[in-house]
Formats: sequence, C-alpha cells, structure tokens
Amino acid sequence: MTAPDEQPGSAAHVLELVANGSATSRADLVRELGLAASTVSARVQELVEAGLLAESGEGASRGGRRPRLLRVAEQGAVALAADLGSHHIRTGAVGLTGDAFDIDDHAVDLTAGPEPALDTLAERLGTLAERQRAAGRTVRGIGVGFPGPVDADGARIIAPSRMPGWHLFPLRDRLAARLGLPVLLDNDANMMALGEHRAAHPTPRHLVVVKAGRGIGSGVISDGRLHRGARGSAGDISHVRVDEAAELPCSCGNIGCLETVASGAAIAAALREKGIAVDSATDILRLVENGEPHATTLVRQAGRDIGAVLAVVVNFFNPEAVILGGALSGAQPLVAAVRGMLYERCLPMATSDLTINAAGCGPDAGLLGAGQAVLRRHTMTDAPPAPAAARS
Repeated sequence: MTAPDEQPGSAAHVLELVANGSATSRADLVRELGLAASTVSARVQELVEAGLLAESGEGASRGGRRPRLLRVAEQGAVALAADLGSHHIRTGAVGLTGDAFDIDDHAVDLTAGPEPALDTLAERLGTLAERQRAAGRTVRGIGVGFPGPVDADGARIIAPSRMPGWHLFPLRDRLAARLGLPVLLDNDANMMALGEHRAAHPTPRHLVVVKAGRGIGSGVISDGRLHRGARGSAGDISHVRVDEAAELPCSCGNIGCLETVASGAAIAAALREKGIAVDSATDILRLVENGEPHATTLVRQAGRDIGAVLAVVVNFFNPEAVILGGALSGAQPLVAAVRGMLYERCLPMATSDLTINAAGCGPDAGLLGAGQAVLRRHTMTDAPPAPAAARS
C-alpha cells in the first residue's frame, strides 16, 4: 500500500498539504517541508503541469513579494471507490480535497460467489466512471475495500470467512480488465483506517481503527502509514481467542474466536435464538436504542470482549488513539464497554493520553480511504497506468 510518491516531500505530499489547507503558497510549503525553495517549486510545477494544482491570486506579504496562492484544480483527478460488505456494495467518487460524492448503496450477496458480485461491481463502477468523465473529471483508478483477507500483493482474496468460492479469486486483475483502470485492493478495515486517519484524525501518528459490523476487523496506522504486516494480515483481531467464546466453533476452523460472540452476525444469531426478529446491525442498533434488554446486554458484552482483545494491542503497540467504526460503533453501550476494558486492563502509561472514540467519518470512511489511497498512488501520471492484468 505504500508507494514511493507517498514519501515526505514528494509531489503527492505537496498535493496533500495544499488539499487539506496546511499550505496555500510555495513559501508555506517550504516552511512545512523544510526543503529548498527550488525543490518545492519543482514539485509544484509538476503538479500544475499535470492539472492537479492551480496558482491564482495573491496572499499576504511577510516582508517580500506577495505569494501566489495555490489551490487544488476544480476539475482535477478523482478516484472511484467501493466499500464491500457481505450483503452490500457502497460506491462513490473521491476528489483531491478528500471529499466523497456521488455515493450509492446497492444490495449484493457476496456469499453467492465472486462472479455475480464482480458483475455488479463492474457495472456500478463503470456507470460511476462515465458520470465523472461527463463532468470533466479525470478518473485515475479504483480503490476497493473487501470484507476479508487480501494477499500481500493486493491482488487476491485469501480464505474469507463465510464466503465460499472467493479463496484466491483475483479480484484486482479481473476488475481492472473489465474497466480498463488500475485497481487498488485491500481489506475493508485497512481502507477504513486510512479514511479515518486522513479525514478525521490526521494528527495522531499511531492509531488502531476497529470496524465492528457484521464481522470484526481493524486497521493499524503506524508512524502515519498503514501497516499491513509481512503477508497483509496485520490488524486481524477477529480470530483471537476470548474466554467468553469458550468452545464455540468459528468459520475459520478454530474455536473460541472473538467473531463468534462479538460480531454483528453473532449478536443477531443470539437474538434470533431468543425469538427476537433481527437480521442486520441496523436492527441491533434499533433494539439497543429502544432499550431491549437482551440486545443491550449482548452488545455490552461484545464491547467487553473487543476491549479485552484491544487491551493486548494497546499494551503492545501503544497507539495514540483507538477509533471504533462500523455499524455497531453507533451503540453507546459497546463504545463504553470497550473504553472501560481498556482502562481496566492496560498499563496506565499506555492509556494516560489515549483517545478512545467512535469514528468520525461514518459509513464513508472506507470510501475515503480507498479513494485517497488511489489518488496518492496514481495522481502523478497524465494518463492512468495500464490495468494490472495488462501489465502481467
């Protein structure tokens, strides 16, 4: 996920500083980056020639000539983004200023296998690409967050739970071949972590972002960058064994995994066993908001179980923030229980300045992360690179 153009002082870094308002002129960039004025000017000129930045107007003088103001080009590049859930696809476009727009949700069942989902995904993204081009925007690529493990190369799905037929499916290359655009594929929790970090929590350099929805996952930001680990599985907390799960069998083939008791799917199943009609995380939230005792108890216990696992992560990794996202993060009993377990089980040194909050980007976090990852990788080419399938 980390590309050379994401390095500090790169053209992509310059673009990000202008897009987020940290710098409005070349002089600002020199101060922010600590680089020579000639180096900064070369980066800016590269972005201007690519149509990504524009210079117009004059800012306030600080003793010399008035600086020309920099801004992101209004009709600049966009990335298409897709956040996949087990039963839905959320798509949208993401601009250089970090905003998501033209967002759409569509029902799809990933458990029915990869081919029908690929058809739907290609159709939705193809239509979205046509709309962006009609508006005069350049589509640089596609970012996809998938609710399951993705290999280290970001090409294939690896043994996703409860999704027969997806193992080793080359989603990146198949989608790139269908749409003629480069595709960046990663786990959905990783994409959410990128989105939350860059859009809502840009200051912390070390944070853990948890996605608690139908399943459970987390993404890790280390020193300001997504950490994927040696094989791409960093942050997978769903199959950590917890006491509450006892001997419950998990879809991974093990027993006692966190997912078997703390995921939205597990909570929904437990409620149905009690005769309570529930299918989705939205149904669970509605029950909790209405004070349904069984739902509230199960959600609170899920928060304790998630918190118990995260306590090990916090003690080991020592992040500045733990951010709780996904549909279940809207349940206050879950957030409170996670926070309580972290303060109870973590070292005081690890929690003295620790921020523990619900996510700030809502359902758009995954789209924002996927889109921004693509833009940082592909914005420095006038024409989009050839699809991955064509390069192999």
